[in-house]
Amino acid sequence: MNVAIIKYNAGNIMSVDYALQRLGITATVTDDHDIIRTADRVIFPGVGEASTTMHYLRERKLDLLIAGLKQPVLGICLGLQLMCRYSEEGNTRCIGIFRENVLKFSPSGSPETRLKVPHMGWNKIHDLTSALFRGELENQYAYFVHSYYAATGTETIALCDYSVPFSAALKRDNFYATQFHPEKSGRPGSQILKNFLEL
Repeated sequence: MNVAIIKYNAGNIMSVDYALQRLGITATVTDDHDIIRTADRVIFPGVGEASTTMHYLRERKLDLLIAGLKQPVLGICLGLQLMCRYSEEGNTRCIGIFRENVLKFSPSGSPETRLKVPHMGWNKIHDLTSALFRGELENQYAYFVHSYYAATGTETIALCDYSVPFSAALKRDNFYATQFHPEKSGRPGSQILKNFLEL
């Protein structure tokens, strides 16, 4: 299977590559439009800031490339957020594949009880409604690191709760995305990556 990992100015690409290697897949890390367009599967990972990353993508027309892909595509963390319509981070217009907007966590309450931002660590995913989550993954724990989240809507295929319910995963047509890091989520994360490859 030919898997492309989109190379751009965001971290965490190598950990996704290593996770695929553990599943027996040698991926190509690239920003070459032809290689990405002809891959069997495309992964759009990311750790970084929305506005500067979108500027980088637009300069290289990677935003248009991603939006036009026809094969299964998986966004991860910042990848999910950039696939939405808009992010409050840097007041950023994003790619617009998903209809949801990306908002900043603003937990309320006393300093003693207030949840910390960023949301970092293990949290439960639930209300799973996609073949991406085959294999008894309901209420399993996944690894999150983020200060911004996608609101819930008709494209939500997994929920998580952190001061508010938010979209732990989204799907529209051939596009899938997870706010959590499957490559850092142990057995459940490996199962999700395997499911994506088998879609």
